[in-house]
Amino acid sequence: METAKVGEEERQPRHAQGESSTLDWRGRPSNPAKHGGIIPAAFILGLQAFEIMAIAAVGNNLITYVTNDMHFPLSKAANVVTNFVGTIFLLALLGGYLSDSHLGSFWTMLIFGFLELSGFILLSVQAHVPQLKPAACNVLTDGEQCVEAKGLKAAIFFVALYLVALGSGCVKPNMVAYGGDQFDQDNPKQLKRLSTYFNAAYFAFSLGELVSLTILVWVQTHSGMDVGFGVSAAVMAMGLISLICGTLYYRNKPPQGSILTPIAQVLVAAISKRKLARPSNPQMFYGNQNHTGPLLSDKFRFLDKACIRVVQEGTDTKESPWRLCSVGQVEQVKILLSVIPIFSCTIVFNTILAQLQTFSVQQGRAMDTHLTKSFNIPPASLQSIPYIMLIVLVPLYDTFFVPFARKFTGHESGISPLRRIGFGLFLATFSMVAAAVMEKKRRDAAVKHNETLSIFWITPQFLIFGLSEMFTAIGLLEFFYKQSLKGMQAFLTAITYCSYSFGFYLSTVLVTLVNKITSTSSNGGWLHYNNLNQDRLDLFYWLLAVLSFLNFLNYLFWSKRYSHAPSLSQPNAKEINPYVEDDNIP
Repeated sequence: METAKVGEEERQPRHAQGESSTLDWRGRPSNPAKHGGIIPAAFILGLQAFEIMAIAAVGNNLITYVTNDMHFPLSKAANVVTNFVGTIFLLALLGGYLSDSHLGSFWTMLIFGFLELSGFILLSVQAHVPQLKPAACNVLTDGEQCVEAKGLKAAIFFVALYLVALGSGCVKPNMVAYGGDQFDQDNPKQLKRLSTYFNAAYFAFSLGELVSLTILVWVQTHSGMDVGFGVSAAVMAMGLISLICGTLYYRNKPPQGSILTPIAQVLVAAISKRKLARPSNPQMFYGNQNHTGPLLSDKFRFLDKACIRVVQEGTDTKESPWRLCSVGQVEQVKILLSVIPIFSCTIVFNTILAQLQTFSVQQGRAMDTHLTKSFNIPPASLQSIPYIMLIVLVPLYDTFFVPFARKFTGHESGISPLRRIGFGLFLATFSMVAAAVMEKKRRDAAVKHNETLSIFWITPQFLIFGLSEMFTAIGLLEFFYKQSLKGMQAFLTAITYCSYSFGFYLSTVLVTLVNKITSTSSNGGWLHYNNLNQDRLDLFYWLLAVLSFLNFLNYLFWSKRYSHAPSLSQPNAKEINPYVEDDNIP
């Protein structure tokens, strides 16, 4: 039996072992008195603020550079922006995988942070050197005479752009996960601080966005995109310095080897034993003979067959790990499958975000941008409105609302992450309703009365979305990080960023489909023209409002059914998933 026990420990997925073991910068066991906590988390928040400051200055005003300097048509330029942002968040999976499996969070951020920095520098060089971009012309007045960037000029642009995407994508999930790693979830006080950290992380994100959308966008508008890209490079360098300064204080979770292999083993074993009958006695499953470890949940019961032992215990023959998996290993896969519907329900939310970074900026360009007679508001700076709200509301939420709600719910975050996500998704619908109403008003004023409305008319759509984002985005990060998939925190955080990716890709698909479906022999479609007074952007916004509300109803369906714990009749259900009741939306 001792041999069997040792074998069981060896068969446990590597990411389920040694969760509490963390190391200092020299590879020695970390000291709780010297490593981890608020101080090292603050250095990581510094990187987060500076990195988002740099990338947002590029991404949020990229459509202006692509249309004015690269001379791409508006619809193509919008797709360049959404594809770029979508790629960033899709590459977050790569960053999460490399961190958890091979490099660790610190080295992943450092290596890919320098790649991102090189992309910013190359963008700045191209914007500064006239020979590396098309001849200057005014797209609005010269029209078809403007030559679109092609060949080597386009290649340099896309290489620089996707160096930034690769670097930023691999850095993003590790910033949040590495900051969370500085807190011990087994300590109740540290667990409360972890909840505060997620709010602080989004505060740092919002602060970076705000500086980017005001100061850095103003620099781009008045000093040129070459200077703007150069400032982004300098800011990114400051973020890397902040990361390096905290080296002596970090607690590091060592990489666990391939995090995907245990998942693949469960799937292969379950498929290979699909014809076997599932035992009714839980003790018949491998890894559960002595009532130690987790019990199998009632979800995805077809995976339970991966735990069925074919070779009798006590014989010399051993089953391959691709044929026999432990109960704990199977439960890890069930958790991963259970969170997929929650993740998918946030995709439409990020499609709405894509509109605020593309078409809503173009709306602003078609309006009166004067704040005073001598000062104009850069249209891209409209996107700063949600982040001004977040900078004010997030500290208030964490300081007053969370302690107040905690008295009634008993949840360390005040309300469960799932409730927080749901409320944010509900609010997002009204952002698009406000956008549709305001765009109709702007278009009618321009076409029927030859009037140009003030840019402040479109601020409600940004204000509502800012409030929505405070609930949805932070709730999603906390929800995924706290899943009991040990050693996969960076990868799970990366999954949340994939929601951004799919949302921006969906935006590209919707733009293309809407143009194709609404086009006729005499009309090019709702979004075909480069002139918003000819396009029907208001109808496109109404379409997104309907999709958003349907998405919210879909989320209610899945959130009520979410559970990754065993049935409640089993004694250790709450131990395996302490949020099994708290996270269900009534």
